[in-house]
Amino acid sequence: MTSESLDDAEQTEPAARDLLLFCHGFCVALTGHHEAEDRELFPTIAAEHPELRDTLRRLEQDHSMIAHLMAGLTDAVERSASPAELSRHIEGIAAIMESHFRYEERQLLTVLDTLALDGVPHTVLGPF
Repeated sequence: MTSESLDDAEQTEPAARDLLLFCHGFCVALTGHHEAEDRELFPTIAAEHPELRDTLRRLEQDHSMIAHLMAGLTDAVERSASPAELSRHIEGIAAIMESHFRYEERQLLTVLDTLALDGVPHTVLGPF
């Protein structure tokens, strides 16, 4: 979501503006989290657990797909798509995120509990 669409939000009703601002904040935080995982966390896991490299690749692919879906949502918002279209975008993002987080938890939760990270949590895990 661009700053232009946020500026436009100031002209909308308060509830719609609040939703746009929340959505923008969430998307920025989620993107930062995924980028931090790809850049910092996953290489650390791969170094200590090479058997998880295929799992990590799949999670990185999910990150890429989620970014693509969020770009589609941003485009739909910027061109004032119908509520039905916006809903389809949000449902698609929610479905892949739910699948992604369940898979990530199943595959990495035990590893994450035992992993010694040298970095600052914000750097390693992103802004979440």
